[in-house]
Amino acid sequence: MAFSAPNLITFARIATAPILLWLLTYTSPAASWAAAAIFFVATVSDYFDGYLARSYDSVTTLGKFLDPMADKLVVLTALIMLCGMSRTPHVPGWIVAVLVAREIAVTGLRAVAAAEGMIVAAEELGKYKMALQAIAVQGLLIHYTYFHIDFFAGGMFVLYVATALSVWSGVDYFVKVLLALKSPFTSASGGQRAAI
Repeated sequence: MAFSAPNLITFARIATAPILLWLLTYTSPAASWAAAAIFFVATVSDYFDGYLARSYDSVTTLGKFLDPMADKLVVLTALIMLCGMSRTPHVPGWIVAVLVAREIAVTGLRAVAAAEGMIVAAEELGKYKMALQAIAVQGLLIHYTYFHIDFFAGGMFVLYVATALSVWSGVDYFVKVLLALKSPFTSASGGQRAAI
């Protein structure tokens, strides 16, 4: 069901991306707090749509596609805008490039795996990576120092950790897909699915 409650929440989360894009064209503390609030709502909604889908047995194919796409869209929109903002300091461009490249590569590998009839299970590393990215972006959006806490510095520290974990999980995913493709149990040779 395309317009189930979980899917509607996911659509709403996707809609926060252009709002973030607009807010991050401004550098004032008020705009930063507004962007941080929007991102926080989007992050929390990710938990609720999954909870509703599991609790009421309303998991759909569309939802399985949209949910991870919404997460990546919101996080990468925020990071790209934070990278290009005129205020200083700002997020280094190389970090954003690495994260975007990782997501493109993994998405391509997932398409290859699907074409071969393989089931690629979600890895714990990927979940931790997304959680750390969300925490990092929250601090980076606030940006300024409040209560003697430098939110930008804290956000950058977590983002470095998230970037390292992103690369690690991407390499791990790449190796597992390659090994599965060489396995005699993939659909190309035996017509069976390989769960990895």
